[in-house]
Amino acid sequence: MKTASILLSLAALIAPATAGDCEVCIAVIEEVRSGMTKQQIKDKPSIEAALGTYCKRTDLGPRERKICYYIDPIKRDVAHPFSLGMPSKKVCTRINSANPEICSVKFPVKTEKMEKKDLSKLRVKQLKSILADRGVECKGCLEKDEFIKRVQDTEHLANVEL
Repeated sequence: MKTASILLSLAALIAPATAGDCEVCIAVIEEVRSGMTKQQIKDKPSIEAALGTYCKRTDLGPRERKICYYIDPIKRDVAHPFSLGMPSKKVCTRINSANPEICSVKFPVKTEKMEKKDLSKLRVKQLKSILADRGVECKGCLEKDEFIKRVQDTEHLANVEL
């Protein structure tokens, strides 16, 4: 009985984190996959070329460019599980072992039309990242309510894209 509980706790530590992890990586892999034929998806050089073509696009957002920066040196490691037909989430968690920063890239939290009660459900870390995305510091903010007020006060900066 003790060994079963130990195995379960180890599995919880080893298992991939929450569903929100690797969201940008998954989006990039899905978009690359959608632009390829079934024959190309099984060919590793075609996958590497498709990743290169995707990353050279000029209309990519800052987070997609960051993923491309991380994936570029390990294209071959990405192409192997990709060619085996592995789901995008699995590909991203596998390449995350090569570069742990891949799954740390996240899309910004949508804050437009959020009320105070919705903002109060966010963690302080998320509120700080919203402010950082807007280029705003909250000096002297100690309480969560102060961060929420600052996020609401800087709402007009939310639509500015970097």
